[in-house]
Amino acid sequence: MKDISTSEDDSNLLVLIIDTNPLVWAESSKAPVPLSLDDALRQILIFINAHLALKYNNKVVVIASHVGHSEFLYPVSHDVQSRDVQIKRNANIYPNFQFVADQIVSSVRELFSNADSSLLHKDMGASSMITGALSMALCYINRIIKSDELGQIKPRILVLSVSPDSAYQYIPLMNCIFSAQKAGIPVDVCKIYGEETAFLQQAANISGGVYLKVENTQALLQYLMFAFLPERYARNFLNLPNEDEVDFRAACFCHKKVVDIGYVCSVCLSIFCSWSPVCSTCKTKFAFRPLMPPQGGRSRAGTPRSTPSLSVAASPAHP
Repeated sequence: MKDISTSEDDSNLLVLIIDTNPLVWAESSKAPVPLSLDDALRQILIFINAHLALKYNNKVVVIASHVGHSEFLYPVSHDVQSRDVQIKRNANIYPNFQFVADQIVSSVRELFSNADSSLLHKDMGASSMITGALSMALCYINRIIKSDELGQIKPRILVLSVSPDSAYQYIPLMNCIFSAQKAGIPVDVCKIYGEETAFLQQAANISGGVYLKVENTQALLQYLMFAFLPERYARNFLNLPNEDEVDFRAACFCHKKVVDIGYVCSVCLSIFCSWSPVCSTCKTKFAFRPLMPPQGGRSRAGTPRSTPSLSVAASPAHP
């Protein structure tokens, strides 16, 4: 990860990615410890207010990772703001908190009202577009950093995930992870519901972020406040949650399956679940190498060392 110095005077930009998969949230609301999207959103808004209250120049960006597409929930364009109904001000609420919360709630309602019902079936609705949301977050951060002449804006990404891993998004997701690592942007992951996600575990581990699975979903706000609220400078003095084991499994390029052991092309590093004489990615032809010498004690002349080969690689269980 890129070494970036931090200071207590920095302006902290939090890019929050919320997984809004309606099918998974419906399952979460029927779990033994239920948590609906409405209840989670209330706790998330309190967390956002706490982040803005920590420092006067803290900023927040909220992106929805929905089924089939991703879009900004806050801030929204001026055209969208002009279409919104005038909000009644509450004298008991800090105006900035109310403005941010109302914009996010209004954007979520519009997101679900305009959702394409044809995508919400079992196969397509199993996973959200986390790669699209991460790409939008990185592009937004890059634009903000380039406009920061003093270099005082320190961004970070927090992913609130409920959907399972999607092997079809493995390649673009790894591109986003390595881009965040190169730019020195930590990617935090809060797994709210469902099984552990191998790809997001790798995202937090590679980028230097925090990965945490919520055991009690009713206490989501407590997890957010204690594990993900501290800014990057404060993290130098805190003992944050860490992962004892990281799932480094990968998805094969041929059948889009998550594999423990795969065949790796020595030319383009593509991963395959079964051996093939030709790499389907770079079209390289591999040489046949005998595993055992022939009878008679003398082995036949092997191919030169520069000849491409397909090697076997296993995903480690530990970093």
